[in-house]
Amino acid sequence: MPNLGAPELIIIAVVLIALFGWKKLPDMARSLGRSARVFKSEVDELKKDGKP
Repeated sequence: MPNLGAPELIIIAVVLIALFGWKKLPDMARSLGRSARVFKSEVDELKKDGKP
């Protein structure tokens, strides 16, 4: 995984703000967090069932 420093993170933030607008970013972050939690819980459930 690439090592991202402060300058790279700032550039990524500026690009995201330019593409989606300032007001949509919190909603997008919340949605991404929910999706990651659902995905993780599904993977954990599959591991518990003994399926790869």
